[in-house]
Amino acid sequence: MTPWNLSCPDWRERLMSGRSLVPTLPLNTAKAEQAVAVLNKLRLFDVDGTPTMGEAGAEWFRDIVRALFGSFDPVARIRFIREVFLLISKKNNKTTGGGLLMLTALLLNERPRAPFLLTAPVQKTADDAYSAVAGAIALDPVLERKLHVRDHLKTIVHRETQAKLEIMTFDPDIVTGKKVVGCLVDEVHVLGKMARASKAMIQLRGGMEPFPEAFLVEITTQSDEPPAGVFKEDLEKAREIRDGKRVSRMLPVLYEFPVEMQADPAKPWRDSANWGLVNPNAGRSVHIANLIERCADEELKGEAALRTWASQHLNVEIGVAMHANRWAGAEHWEKSGTGPKTLDELLDRSEVVVACADGGGLDDLLGFGAIGREIDTGNWLHWGKAWAHECVLERRKSEASKFRDFEAQGDLVVIPDGSEEDVEQLAAHVEQMEASGLLDRVGVDQAGLGGIVDAIVGRGIAHERIVAIPQGWRLVGAIKTAERKLAARTLLHAAQPLMAYSVSGAKVEVRSNAIYITKQIAGATKIDPLLAMFNGVALMSMNPQPRRATPSFRWAA
Repeated sequence: MTPWNLSCPDWRERLMSGRSLVPTLPLNTAKAEQAVAVLNKLRLFDVDGTPTMGEAGAEWFRDIVRALFGSFDPVARIRFIREVFLLISKKNNKTTGGGLLMLTALLLNERPRAPFLLTAPVQKTADDAYSAVAGAIALDPVLERKLHVRDHLKTIVHRETQAKLEIMTFDPDIVTGKKVVGCLVDEVHVLGKMARASKAMIQLRGGMEPFPEAFLVEITTQSDEPPAGVFKEDLEKAREIRDGKRVSRMLPVLYEFPVEMQADPAKPWRDSANWGLVNPNAGRSVHIANLIERCADEELKGEAALRTWASQHLNVEIGVAMHANRWAGAEHWEKSGTGPKTLDELLDRSEVVVACADGGGLDDLLGFGAIGREIDTGNWLHWGKAWAHECVLERRKSEASKFRDFEAQGDLVVIPDGSEEDVEQLAAHVEQMEASGLLDRVGVDQAGLGGIVDAIVGRGIAHERIVAIPQGWRLVGAIKTAERKLAARTLLHAAQPLMAYSVSGAKVEVRSNAIYITKQIAGATKIDPLLAMFNGVALMSMNPQPRRATPSFRWAA
């Protein structure tokens, strides 16, 4: 089978001109139009006048239905589009459209007793999808005779084929092991926060294997936190397919602003004239005037509330979370991510370096950092790493999927419970810095000495070069120095997701005339890598001098 090219390299132009984001494909026209004809007859039970999808639906959604159903070759029994990934803003007929798509699949299915599944991680979303399906059936006498609606089970059974569509809340225990001819997962971004969701999705895809006509549809808005877990994996895959960097049987349809619009400090995404680009149902289920009003309300609450609103209604991706009591440096973190990408690069670019560490308990990460002063410019350069015992992933299930992402990126190492590998690996990094001839001193949390110090001393670092950095209010100088240098872009970091996560969890507490950033007020988020950086900032603020002469040069990337 020769795979179809599902890329859409001109997606930016299509988005800006309001054209379909589904590329031109060699569809089975008869199958495609048959599916659209069935969809068009289904009625919207909760809209005034109960119009049909043909009357009230938008062409962008019909294009997706055409592509999915028109990609099946009934002779070869092959579906060329096995998956669809739809990123769409809230209120764009997402849940209702998804429910009616699955009802269309049930009606067109020819396989006896074929199992179909619609699931969502939030019960209300699953309930809304079921209401849309059951409501459409109740409004059509033909469908009422053809289909058996079992309200107590939220299941629709086709009386002739005995195929059934189950609608349920996503539960890894229930989903695992299910065989499906067609499956739709709504609100995939929420799955990114579930520790076992990735394995459950692998099981779902495995349950499609016996059926050549099987398909999986994922529908989601952006996440109100930095993308993580299975959502992050599938979002990145969809973008790579769309941009022609990867070949797959997944059709990507992503209603999102180009990254340059999202990252631009001028915030062109904030201009309501652009909102219709990522709200293709504008004028139907979405009204720009209402969005303008809601946006103004959220903007009065601050940047954090605005960003959260924009993630849901404009698909603006959250980078470093902007919560109300955020650390001031978080506002400048993303734009300062032009520093060294590896420890080797940091050493090559620096005239003097310090090492820093924090944490290391069984319920903590062990955070490590290196800060160097750049040759010629005097800029401070940062690179970080962390370690976690396996029990942290069990105790902090809400963070487990994020930790696995950091592990895959190489910035977090997960070690067995009771292992000393973390302190030994940290000490090896310190030894590497010492071997470069650039290391001044090592700063550690004064409450976290013990094994870390022993491991570092064991690598040949004199005990007096390991400094216990006072914490609490005594760390305020380092905190303020870091935020000022980030704002001035004279503290440059490696743009590591691990550090962005740690920064996003840093909450400021004001006591008297001092500020505190502590693990206790960070909640579930682990901020040890950031606290390690503050320890390094405290050392670098003492203006360490190079131990040897360094040549004047700049790093050639």
